[in-house]
Amino acid sequence: MDTNTLVKYDIEVIKEEARELVKKGLIRRDEPIYALCRYIPGRDWVCVELELEKNEFLLRDKIIDLLGREDWKED
Repeated sequence: MDTNTLVKYDIEVIKEEARELVKKGLIRRDEPIYALCRYIPGRDWVCVELELEKNEFLLRDKIIDLLGREDWKED
């Protein structure tokens, strides 16, 4: 029986999760990246932290830093 059920969080998955949460209004662009922990299971959070660190993001950095450039469809 395989007990390793952790989801793989690469940086693109984390960015997409952040985009979706911002789009739904659950988090704001000016909140720290740490705000994502409310929406990612605790058992997976350590993997997210390691991936963010590997990509030189700090938990205190803003969500907007993680999102980077956003394309707007309407003015």
